[in-house]
Amino acid sequence: MSASDTVIDARPDSGSARRGLAFLTVTGLAWGTTGAAADLVYGATEIGPAAVSFWRHLGGLVLLGAFCAVRRTRAPRRPLRGRIGHLVGAGLGMAVFQTAYFASVEAAGVAVATLLTLGSGPVLTAFGARLALGERLGRGGLLAVAGAVAGLAVLVGGDASVDPAGAALALLSAAGYAVVTLLGRSAGQRGEDPFTITMWSFGVGALALAVPAWSEGLLPQGGDVVRAWALMAYLAAFTTALAYPLYFAGAARVRAATASVMMLIEPVTAAALAVAVLGEPLTGATVAGALILLASITALAAAESRGARG
Repeated sequence: MSASDTVIDARPDSGSARRGLAFLTVTGLAWGTTGAAADLVYGATEIGPAAVSFWRHLGGLVLLGAFCAVRRTRAPRRPLRGRIGHLVGAGLGMAVFQTAYFASVEAAGVAVATLLTLGSGPVLTAFGARLALGERLGRGGLLAVAGAVAGLAVLVGGDASVDPAGAALALLSAAGYAVVTLLGRSAGQRGEDPFTITMWSFGVGALALAVPAWSEGLLPQGGDVVRAWALMAYLAAFTTALAYPLYFAGAARVRAATASVMMLIEPVTAAALAVAVLGEPLTGATVAGALILLASITALAAAESRGARG
């Protein structure tokens, strides 16, 4: 075992792991409302996914910047050398993750887009963590990933109405999600402040999305514009400025694969909202797949806590 493996495999204390799991749970619940909110935006006015993602990035940047300006505890200033790759990479990954997800919601619906994105995300993250970070999944991690794949297969395998373009966009979103997870985990291990990671991600993402959003149509056109702006403000404040710092703080306390699988709370929440709020059909496959995903989350959380105590 190399020195780098020793550092990566080191376990936090049980309290730190439990806090990380709690942060990730809140994040998953918050993110689970994102697809439904975006779908309601599309129903209220004419605006594209790049523009919605741009306003979410920009709004999150402004709100989080204001919070960081007044909070008492400030992160020490550190030179950008050696950090810029992580920070810019996380921002570009987040831009791809969010924009492709919003486009998939528009093409395939909330439930399918979310389940495909967050169902394939843990698999991509697990392989990336093994290759890039040297993390060992362990038996519990392998079983949890297998459970995620099984749940995903049950959820969407029997649905012949899944739009191929929407499915491809969801997989692209999952790739961006895996990049954000891995870079956030690596930066957190280096002592990076979660708010700094998040602000850089929002800023880089907003810059990357400015031109696509402008060409698509930056402002809502027609329909209920006030409702659309209110929903986008919700996306910026609750699912972005609040949720992302909690996500990065949680990801720094647990393994990357654990963080990714914990985020399967999001598709379960999104599927419930799609049925209850948006009127999407509830099928036996949806219920069975959601139960399998929840079981994999519970098993992985228990394994993470045991590993921390050990």
